[in-house]
Amino acid sequence: MAKKKKPSASPAQLKGWQEVAAFLGQPLSVAQRWAKSGMPVTRSGRNVIADPAKLNSWLGRESAGEPVQIATDDIDLKSEMLRGLSYVRKQHR
Repeated sequence: MAKKKKPSASPAQLKGWQEVAAFLGQPLSVAQRWAKSGMPVTRSGRNVIADPAKLNSWLGRESAGEPVQIATDDIDLKSEMLRGLSYVRKQHR
């Protein structure tokens, strides 16, 4: 019998453009462009560091109140989908 894979926790920090872009689900160039427009990343020499919670918060502000959530292994996708559908229904009333 195969063991269930334990979901990994969200990383405490994202290190480098590759990790930031993968977290956002966007190409590297988009992550870098968003950083120029105010996305919260900390530059350390040629490298960047980002906090996933701060990125989610920034995305929420940038989306003008629309529900935004980055999918991670420990997120309840069903509840996030229902929250998004609720938002859409309210907009079309």
